[in-house]
Amino acid sequence: MWRTVLTYGVVLAAGALGLRWLEYRLLMHAHPVEAYFGIFAVACMGLGAWVALRVRGRPDPGPYRFNRQAQESLGVSEREIEVLALIAAGHSNKDIARRLAVSPNTVKTHVSNLFEKLHVQRRTEAIARARELRLIR
Repeated sequence: MWRTVLTYGVVLAAGALGLRWLEYRLLMHAHPVEAYFGIFAVACMGLGAWVALRVRGRPDPGPYRFNRQAQESLGVSEREIEVLALIAAGHSNKDIARRLAVSPNTVKTHVSNLFEKLHVQRRTEAIARARELRLIR
């Protein structure tokens, strides 16, 4: 008895799936642009919801307080803190040199010293590490 019911259930499910597939194919032939835009819209909506949950789920870091102890323990100078803040603002070495009235080679030296002191290899890593240590905002 159960075998018969199960067999009919599988056959009906396969038939319903086949009809849905056929309906989808006809829909894609009749309205392909609208269907693709609909799929794209649903994907963007899902991505937006995921990003919102990730951003909203972060804890509030609280008020910013400069960590003088970390600065002293790492041996980072005030000038290097200025350079680090300008790097975090997205400025190039030439822009930083102009703003601080120094040569680009001096900026490169400061950046190299920062990399060594923060134990990083890239500017983005330096910014992230400095924010962790509360050396910059």
